[in-house]
Amino acid sequence: MQKEKVDVLVIGAGPAGTVSASIIAQAGYKVKIVEKQRFPRFVIGESLLPRCMEALTEAKFIDAIKACGFQEKNGAKFVKNGKVCDFSFKEQFTNGWTWTWQVQRATFDKALADAVEAMGVPVEYETTVTDIRFNGSDSVTTVEDATGQLKEIEARFIVDGSGYGRVIPRMFNLEKHSQLQSRKALFAHTVDKKRHLDGEPNRITAVVHQKGVWVWIIPFSTGVTSLGFVGNPEFFDQFPGTPEEQYRAMIATEPFFAERFKDVELVFEPRILQSWSATTDKFYGDGFVLTGNVTEFLDPIFSSGVTLACVSAQTAARLVIRKLQGEPVDWEKEYMEPTQHGVNVFRSYVMAWYEGTLDTIFFCENPDQAVKEQICSVLAGYVWDRTNPYVTGHATEPKRLARKIELTEKLNALG
Repeated sequence: MQKEKVDVLVIGAGPAGTVSASIIAQAGYKVKIVEKQRFPRFVIGESLLPRCMEALTEAKFIDAIKACGFQEKNGAKFVKNGKVCDFSFKEQFTNGWTWTWQVQRATFDKALADAVEAMGVPVEYETTVTDIRFNGSDSVTTVEDATGQLKEIEARFIVDGSGYGRVIPRMFNLEKHSQLQSRKALFAHTVDKKRHLDGEPNRITAVVHQKGVWVWIIPFSTGVTSLGFVGNPEFFDQFPGTPEEQYRAMIATEPFFAERFKDVELVFEPRILQSWSATTDKFYGDGFVLTGNVTEFLDPIFSSGVTLACVSAQTAARLVIRKLQGEPVDWEKEYMEPTQHGVNVFRSYVMAWYEGTLDTIFFCENPDQAVKEQICSVLAGYVWDRTNPYVTGHATEPKRLARKIELTEKLNALG
């Protein structure tokens, strides 16, 4: 059997894997990526957040991404029953990036993987991890390529950025159920020739279709727009027929964009994503660290997936470098706790969205500008800014604010 030796083995060539691989390789270590699929490949998660730009910058990916000509994203717009709540990332509480991109992930992920390969990090596609044996923090990983050839890779450390594949959690029984309710998405890419009907393309739009059901609209620079319905599985049962028949019937029921997407050409047949929320007991172990969706994938509503992937990979890479340099690393305090904090903040806002708490806040009359800027920072991905009361009080402040708004509206109605 062929054998190979590296300092760090990275599982997965998505954003988490490539960001961590780049940062570690820049420190002078020998890094290798193994990826189960062949790139480019389709994956959802097409709207980035400004906070991920800091990680992409440290990984030296910005120039490669700019060369792809993606649609710049400057904010997020929420719509319900004709009311609009528009957030501009230029008006946020936290000092940081005020823009990012809306990306076709097949192109985006391939650009990152190509960039890290150009730095000297080999990426082996169509290569599946079949076994991992740990001896302290050292490991031997068996992989199988597309031809069935086996190889053993010795590593001083493993970064698992395998996303939905969840290699180490599944292999070592670390998975557990998420706190979030199971939901379903039906989505497609559309040839969006009428995008002028609903305003600017430089932000994601989330439309509240009905309680517990919303729609994403993500315009790309190519004239294609990603349009997806998300909600409880029962919602989709009322629409019979093929996925395309269901999809077109649902479009016809939403006044905000029914005309824009009427008889729209589809780039591919609508696809289904379901029961995506998952988590693990621990985000690290002796000889490995979990990054990105391997830690926990929440929900598409606030586009948190790529940001959590990039930031967790950025943090993990810095700690792996220290570990390889012989420095002590407190993985619980320096990795698990901050990563879990970011997940927890986003989870609170996901739950507040589906419960209707954020509806009350987003669509109230005369919103407080300072509060709006603090919430905007959360929507921009700055969920680690503990000077923001809507970060530190993520589980309580939105609910408290919603109750205050509801009381004020009742008093105003009474005159």
